[in-house]
Amino acid sequence: MDMYNILVCDDEKDITAALEIYLRAEGYRVICAYNGREALDVLRREEIHLVLMDIMMPELDGITAMARLREFSNVPVILLTAKGEDADKVLGLNVGADDYVTKPFHPAELTARVKSQLRRYVTLGSLRTSAELLRCGGLELNTADRTASVDGEPVTLTPTEYSILKLLMESPGRIYSTSEIYSTIWGGSGSENNVAVHVRHLREKLEIDPAEPRYIKVIWGRGYMLDPGKK
Repeated sequence: MDMYNILVCDDEKDITAALEIYLRAEGYRVICAYNGREALDVLRREEIHLVLMDIMMPELDGITAMARLREFSNVPVILLTAKGEDADKVLGLNVGADDYVTKPFHPAELTARVKSQLRRYVTLGSLRTSAELLRCGGLELNTADRTASVDGEPVTLTPTEYSILKLLMESPGRIYSTSEIYSTIWGGSGSENNVAVHVRHLREKLEIDPAEPRYIKVIWGRGYMLDPGKK
């Protein structure tokens, strides 16, 4: 197994210590930070493959750190949230988080989420040598180098946004339910709101008018699809 570097950021040192034990047992290298400012410093000087970040922290909270991180990195981020922080979960997804785990968490659930995010970020498409282009109208996805463009203009996608778009573009006209998308992208079952937030981000990046989308259509009561008429 390759040695992947995971940044764990939480001001509660017993939590970072526990996470370090779980993740090292899985073969990961773990770097710890105790507030958002320290996390950003680590990300600027180290090669990090995934971030686990608490929301409520001193000096620089997880939401603010998340927004600043997305200005220079697309590394997957899993937020660590407390029960009752539903508004913060949505806000975290809105500024670019890929997933969240609610404390107290089960080690098996946490490591499964980590593996799922790493698999997409490190493996999907990135190790393929031949270019494969998926096209739909002016939308183009290169699965070899994991890049996207709309009408010739490059678009920066997070790993989660890339994975959802790739899923839809591989089967234009097929309707994917929210639960099916969640199961395919994250693994298992979970919050349908997670899917809705990421699809909204995709529309904001891909569509001229997100309220009148050309590509990603909502089929009410059924799910989402890529409009085959734009192929």
